[in-house]
Amino acid sequence: MAKNKYKFNRESLRYDLIHLSFKAKTFRFLSYFLASILFAIVYYVVFTMFFDSPREKILKREVNQMVFQYEFMQKQLVGMNNVLSDLEETDDNIYRTIFEVEPIPGSVREAGMGGVNRYSDLEGFDNDEIVIETAKAVDKIRKKIYLQSRSYDELIELARNKEEMLASIPAIQPISNKDLKRTASGWGYRIHPIYKIRKFHYGLDFTAPRGTEVYATGNGKVIFVKSSKRGLGYHIVVDHGYGYETLYAHFDKFNVKKGQKVKRGDVIGFVGNTGMSTAPHLHYEVHKNHKRVNPVNFFYNDLTAEEYDRMIEISMKSGQTFD
Repeated sequence: MAKNKYKFNRESLRYDLIHLSFKAKTFRFLSYFLASILFAIVYYVVFTMFFDSPREKILKREVNQMVFQYEFMQKQLVGMNNVLSDLEETDDNIYRTIFEVEPIPGSVREAGMGGVNRYSDLEGFDNDEIVIETAKAVDKIRKKIYLQSRSYDELIELARNKEEMLASIPAIQPISNKDLKRTASGWGYRIHPIYKIRKFHYGLDFTAPRGTEVYATGNGKVIFVKSSKRGLGYHIVVDHGYGYETLYAHFDKFNVKKGQKVKRGDVIGFVGNTGMSTAPHLHYEVHKNHKRVNPVNFFYNDLTAEEYDRMIEISMKSGQTFD
C-alpha cells in the first residue's frame, strides 16, 4: 500500500494530505524513468571501457591469434626468400656460366609490381600494416618463383642443345699442327711486318706451305667468302651459333661457298699468301658476341695441358706477325 504524503499547513496548524495531479504523477514517473536510463547508460559505458564482454574476449583472442599467424608466416616467407636467393645465385654463377649465357639482371629479379595500388582493399583495418606487408612479401616471392621457373625452362632447353653446342664451339687448331712448330705469332702487340709499327694482333698466325689444308674448327655455316688482293686477302667467316664466329684469312683458294654448312674438321680452304701477307700462312681469329677473343683459349679438343702451355709460350715469343 502506497504511503500518503502530508504537508504542514501553517494557517490551520495541521498536516494536510497531499493530492498529486495526473500531470505531476506523469512528470515524476518520467523523471525517474529517464534518470534510470541515464544511470544505465553511464554504467554500460564505464563497464565496457574497463571490462570485456565474452564476445569481445573471443574476438580479441582471434585477433591475437591472427597477428601471431601473420608474424609466423612472415618468418616463413623470409626463409623461402633466402632459399630462392640461393637458387638464383646458383643459376647465375654456375648453370648460366656452364652454358655461357648472361645471368638475369638483378634489376629484373628485384623489380616491384607496377601500376595502381594493389593493396588498397587491405587498408583501413586494424593491423592492416602486417597484412599488407605479408601480401607484398607473397607477391614478391611469387614473381621470383615465376622468373626462376622461366630461367630453368631456358636452361633445360640449353641442356638439350648442349651436345650440338659443344660440337659448334671452336675447339681445334685450324691446320694440322701436332708438333706445334707451325705456331707463329699470337694474340697481343706485335711489330707489323709492312708498316714496321707496334700494332695489336687480334688473331693467331700459323706458318704452313702454300696449299696446306685449313679445317673448320667447329660445326657452323659459312656466312662470308671474299676474294681480295688487300687486307685479309682470300678469307672466310664461319658462324657457329651461340655467339661464336671464326675468321680464316690469306687463303690460296676456297673449298666452300657462302651459305654452305660445315662440320668440325671439314676442309674449307688452303693456305696461301694473299692480301697483306709477307709469307704463306693462315691468320685465324675467334669472335664471341662480335668481339675478338684470344684463339689460343679454344684448342682444348686437340691439345694436352702441356701442349697448351707450350703453344702459349711459342706464340708469345714472336715479335712480328706475317700480316
